[in-house]
Amino acid sequence: MSNASEKTGAENRPAVDVSLLIVRVIVGVIFVAHGAQKLFGAFDGPGLAGVVAMMGPIGYLVTVGEFFGGLGLIVGFLCRFSAASLIVIMIGAVVMVHGAHGFFLSNHGFEYNLALIGLLLPILIAGPGRFAVGRAWLFPPGGRAGVWREFLQ
Repeated sequence: MSNASEKTGAENRPAVDVSLLIVRVIVGVIFVAHGAQKLFGAFDGPGLAGVVAMMGPIGYLVTVGEFFGGLGLIVGFLCRFSAASLIVIMIGAVVMVHGAHGFFLSNHGFEYNLALIGLLLPILIAGPGRFAVGRAWLFPPGGRAGVWREFLQ
C-alpha cells in the first residue's frame, strides 16, 4: 500500500522540511560567522592563533567545529553529527565561560548558548529534512548503506 495518505513522517510534511531547512540555514550562518572569526580573523575576530592562545589546543577543535559544522548545516551534509558537535561546543562554552555569569546575555551569561542549543536540537532529533545534499547520496535503502545514508544526512 503506497497511498500518499498512508505516508508518515517528513515525506508527508513539507512544512517540516521547509522549517528544518530554515532552522539549519539560520543556525548554520551563525556558526559559520563565529567560526570565520576564529579561523580567519573575519569580522574583527581573533583568528586561529588568537583563539589557540586564549583556549589552548581545544581552540582548534572549537574553531573547526563551528566553521565546518555550520557549513554542514547550511548545505545539509552530516547534519546530525554537526548538530551534536555544536551542542557539545555550546555546553562547553556554558561550563567554561558563560555559566559563571548567570543567565542573561547582558551579563555575558548563557542565554545565547541555550538558544543555539534549542535551534540545534530539532536538527539532531529529526535530521536535516528533505532539502539536504546528504540525501542525494546514492545508497540503496536498508542494510549498512541505509545506516550510512542516515549518518550523511
